[in-house]
Amino acid sequence: MGTAIEVASLHKFYGPVRAVDGISFTVEEGEIFGMVGPNGAGKTTTIECVEGLRRPDRGTVRVLGLDPQRDGYELRRRIGVQLQEASLPPRLTVWEALDLFGSFYSRRVDGKALLEQLGLADKRNAAFEKLSGGQKQRLFIALALINDPELVFLDELTTGLDPQARRAMWDLVRGIRERGKTIFLTTHFMEEAERLCDRVAIIDRGKIVALDTPARLKMIHGDRYMRVMLASGENLTLSLDDPADGHRLGELVAAGQVLTLHSAEATLEEVFIRVTGRRLVE
Repeated sequence: MGTAIEVASLHKFYGPVRAVDGISFTVEEGEIFGMVGPNGAGKTTTIECVEGLRRPDRGTVRVLGLDPQRDGYELRRRIGVQLQEASLPPRLTVWEALDLFGSFYSRRVDGKALLEQLGLADKRNAAFEKLSGGQKQRLFIALALINDPELVFLDELTTGLDPQARRAMWDLVRGIRERGKTIFLTTHFMEEAERLCDRVAIIDRGKIVALDTPARLKMIHGDRYMRVMLASGENLTLSLDDPADGHRLGELVAAGQVLTLHSAEATLEEVFIRVTGRRLVE
């Protein structure tokens, strides 16, 4: 497998604001790569520089071996993009939208089969304004896949969706990867990144502060826990990396006060708090 995206020392400024402040990373072919962080951290600016929608102020970007600024026309034939904020004319039907976007490319997949795969076949003749939030997001995924791209960009795909619709989107994303696609997604939902991504870059104030697999991020930056139920009915969470908690657990066991023990690991959100010093939502 090769490298799909190479970013080195990327900078993007808006006046005095350093929206992206010298970040570097790679995305390997066939992986789901996630960039996570709070709103305003620099995720969308980064992904738009990589897509070629914004021009970096400094640094280099290569996508599928191409320069997004110099080779934009060729690159757009090979990638699919779902934007954070997008809309369509209210009365445009699902099929009309798919047919329109498909006409932009010399290569396109079977639109009918694509709608079947994304659960939109019965909405083929429905107007955009009549679709639910989840159906609109599935349509935007369909539009991003109509040209059979090698690399798919998903920017805050599940924002505004209810938990059930969000999990349905996760299944769709996994299905895209199973079809041999590389996926670069941004999200501010840590559970989403933890469930979907092979590797995760945590970005905060325009800088990447940690980058690894979810498991290694939790192992390196998170505590290990024991969930303890006592004979009194009280439930405790004790850190195995805290000597005081470890000593207390030993005393409770020795005194016969422990009914059950369950090990647990840190969440990716706890890792974010550890590496940034602040909570995700402020």
